[in-house]
Amino acid sequence: MCGIAGLIALRPGGTDRKSLHRMSDHMRRRGPDGGHEWHDPEGRASLAHRRLSIIDINSRADQPMIEETGRFVIVFNGEIYNFREVRAELSSKGVRFLTESDTEVILTLYRLRGEEAVQALRGMFAFAIWDKQTRTFFMARDPYGIKPFYYTVRDGTLAFASQVRALVAGGAETRIDPAGLVGFHLFGSVPEPFTLYHKISALPAGSTMTVDAAGQISERNYWRIGSIYDQAVHKAAPARDAGGEVRDALLDSIRAHLVADVPVGLFLSAGLDSGAMLGLVQEVRPEPVQCVTLAFAEFAGSEQDESSYAAQLAAHYGAHHHVETITEDAFRESVSDILAAMDQPSIDGVNTFFVSKAAAEMGLRVALSGAGGDELFGGYRNFQAIPKDVRWLSPLSPLFWPNDKRALSRRGMLSYAGRVDPKITALLRLGGRFAGAYLVRRCVFTPNELTQVLDQDLVEEGLDRLDPVRQLTEVLPYHSDDSFAYVSALESAFYLRNQLLRDSDWSSMYHSLEVRVPLVDAKLIERLAPLLMRRSKVDKSWLADSPARGLPPAVRHRKKTGFATPVPDWLESDSRLQAWREYPYLRRSGTKWAKKWAKVVLAEFGL
Repeated sequence: MCGIAGLIALRPGGTDRKSLHRMSDHMRRRGPDGGHEWHDPEGRASLAHRRLSIIDINSRADQPMIEETGRFVIVFNGEIYNFREVRAELSSKGVRFLTESDTEVILTLYRLRGEEAVQALRGMFAFAIWDKQTRTFFMARDPYGIKPFYYTVRDGTLAFASQVRALVAGGAETRIDPAGLVGFHLFGSVPEPFTLYHKISALPAGSTMTVDAAGQISERNYWRIGSIYDQAVHKAAPARDAGGEVRDALLDSIRAHLVADVPVGLFLSAGLDSGAMLGLVQEVRPEPVQCVTLAFAEFAGSEQDESSYAAQLAAHYGAHHHVETITEDAFRESVSDILAAMDQPSIDGVNTFFVSKAAAEMGLRVALSGAGGDELFGGYRNFQAIPKDVRWLSPLSPLFWPNDKRALSRRGMLSYAGRVDPKITALLRLGGRFAGAYLVRRCVFTPNELTQVLDQDLVEEGLDRLDPVRQLTEVLPYHSDDSFAYVSALESAFYLRNQLLRDSDWSSMYHSLEVRVPLVDAKLIERLAPLLMRRSKVDKSWLADSPARGLPPAVRHRKKTGFATPVPDWLESDSRLQAWREYPYLRRSGTKWAKKWAKVVLAEFGL
């Protein structure tokens, strides 16, 4: 796990080494174990790497790494969980390796297979490879988009980095993108490929990018979750023992995600996701796992306090358990660091920031997270609510569905009126189709609320460029009418990717901690999709039943509450968090806290 950056001259003129150094220096916390640079003697390319040593911690595995022949150079952020299997396969064919690192495996695969190398990789990754012979750059990002990769083109140079703010530190243009700003207000995070800045883009998840010798840039998608559900429609019927197949698939993912040369801990909540994961980890690794649980002083003794249930889980499976209790004073002391660490605006991430901080202070460098379980096994209420919306409201679609994407922002079209919940009017207009219903169910501000907190012209320009309904529709499976597949694809490609995974990255890497997500694994969903598509009911019991030693009954049958923080209360009392008060609309009684927090976050970005 690391931070990467690079410069590629798209035309003669060379690269700006000082700019590269500033980008690398900005990412120091991502890689405290070393920082190195490499520069092409001809001035065409420059690469930088900040290292957090997890696999082959010897200096021989430092990056940028140069392939044995000297032709290829790589910078890589992430982990390849099947690198030992791939290495053994290549070694059996006479390939020689100089390190025990996964980085060298990627480099060797690319030398042998070119851009098809990504198909053989299981893990989370973002990497760039310079081919000295052909003078081309190849860049790739993992299927789910767990690891970030941002780029910008300026003055004939393509710059890339693991963080948007690193690119800004390197001199990237910071003109605000209306699509990114509007997208943040809609979703609570900036939806890819947009960022907050007009000239900075994200390489889409499951995609590669090539810069050829003439400086031409091309992108190619090699994996999308909608296609996995499409393919599942045509696969053979699943085995009768679905529970056994789910268990085997989960154990396989757990084993893969435990590959490391340093201890691996676990974020433990009261939920089924992390509880089941702990049970499976202890089957694979009999030695006690270091678990970290986050608690808040304000919730002590209430149903929102997860620490007592987490303690039961830890005792049940024989794990070492640490509870980190956060007080309002601790939040006040850390809020500036939280907002400074936030690479792009988000309404989430506070909890992961604190639990990552606690894990790092315990000496951990790697921790497992249960993120992705709700998306994979239908744990959100949206799995029931959205199909119901579509079923009841689809007859109204011919009357209300917008043919013009700008119609979403027009005040005359079912605009917010009086005391009616704006989501009700938005559902009437958009809820007859899965993309529209999802937009309304997940949005922070509905489209018709945007003009209450943003300029009307900016809203129309942002919606026109963002086109959120089209973006959502393109995620959906094409050849399936399965409502579970629709909602799972939407939750995975938007909420999970743009918010949970991204927040996990910036908030953990600020503390030089690597977070792994065994339930967010391309091989796992490829294996489970045929099962998920052919069951009359999919729920979290599939996950809860997977450990050989069952979960404690109090946890197994606990009503799902979701993870809560006292941020809503802290917003009212901290004098530094009052930017939301500038908007009369947000001072209305009953305004949701997320809308207020969104404006506090944007104030940190100068907006």
